[in-house]
Amino acid sequence: MKILRIGGKNLASLAGEFDVDFESEPLASSGLFAISGPTGAGKSTLLDALCLALYDATPRLIKGPRVGNYLPDVGDETRSVADRRTLMRRGTADAFAEVDFVGNDGQRYRARWSVRRSRNRAAGALQPSTMSLQQLPGLQALGGTKTEVLAEAERRIGLSFEQFTRSVLLAQNEFSAFLRTDENERGELLETLTGSAVYSDISRRAFERWRQEQEAMRRLTARLQDHAPLAPDARAGLDADHAAAQAALAAAETRRSSLERQLRWHQELDRLRAAETQADGALAAARAEVDAAAERRRRLATLDAVQPARALVTDLNRLAGEQRQVQAQLAAGEHDLARALEAQQQAARGLMEAERKLDGLKLRKLLAGVRGARPAHLPSVLMAISRFSMMLADLDGLIAEADVNPLIAGPSACMAVDALIVPRKQ
Repeated sequence: MKILRIGGKNLASLAGEFDVDFESEPLASSGLFAISGPTGAGKSTLLDALCLALYDATPRLIKGPRVGNYLPDVGDETRSVADRRTLMRRGTADAFAEVDFVGNDGQRYRARWSVRRSRNRAAGALQPSTMSLQQLPGLQALGGTKTEVLAEAERRIGLSFEQFTRSVLLAQNEFSAFLRTDENERGELLETLTGSAVYSDISRRAFERWRQEQEAMRRLTARLQDHAPLAPDARAGLDADHAAAQAALAAAETRRSSLERQLRWHQELDRLRAAETQADGALAAARAEVDAAAERRRRLATLDAVQPARALVTDLNRLAGEQRQVQAQLAAGEHDLARALEAQQQAARGLMEAERKLDGLKLRKLLAGVRGARPAHLPSVLMAISRFSMMLADLDGLIAEADVNPLIAGPSACMAVDALIVPRKQ
């Protein structure tokens, strides 16, 4: 058990709240320190707060005179000097004492004792004190009533109030009381403080075991005294029976060893047969997997065989792409050629139609000239008209053929048109 902090409010000579933290400097690094000060400074009040929070009692109130000693309270009421509530400072409405400590189980706890007056007024009636015990840091409450809280606190401290005030907290002039304590009681207290009670338990158990063994040996000695020694002949017979039994036992041990070897041999045989059966099953499964993978092996072999042709396939794909591009270009060119030929045909037909109209006009003018020509020039004019008529007939045939086959008839039609134009110019 280790005290970590003592706190409180409005206790005896300590007005307001106070707090002494033994885990903070300079107390944390001080191995030994003293509580000193003038009379009435509150030295004993700190120890009162420690005992109130843990046990709802203080040594100086318990050891003081109790009969006929009363203190005036508010109004006409009086309180016994042994009443712990009288430690609340006069003129205040509430007070408390609080202690943080480490229990004998290594856990941290906070014990609190508190008292107040009714309606939280300094002139109010004094109310019963309350106690609580909480496990830190979760503030888990332990115990409900004051009796339960006191029992829980004593169990975790490991000391009763009397033991605590005789070992941990020695009030003024009480050290001699510890020395005058009964030897058994002092030994029990020292065992509790030093944790050596386990050795007492071991000593008691060792003594009990020794006593039991002594009793068993006494009984065996008594039984031995009841048996008289055997006669030599009877003893010899028993020795012979013992030797025969030993020989039979040796033969049985030999037989047992032989049977155990045979048993191990058969067990090993069964294990090997089971392993053989398991291996046959594994072999059959492996063969089935091999057969199932035959198609994949053939496909893999085919893929391995065509690996050298992978470059040719790439070239073939490239050439196929180029072929598609050339075919697309060729189709576009044929389409453009067809459009050009059609335009050429239309132009040729338009040209020939225009030439025909022009030649008709020229022929009418020529006939008009013939009508007005002199008889001497009439034969040459008639020959020219006849040749011009033949050429027009040839031109009509070429126009009809151009409609059927424009690639062949187109140039011929152009030559015929030129033949018509040249004589006309002449």
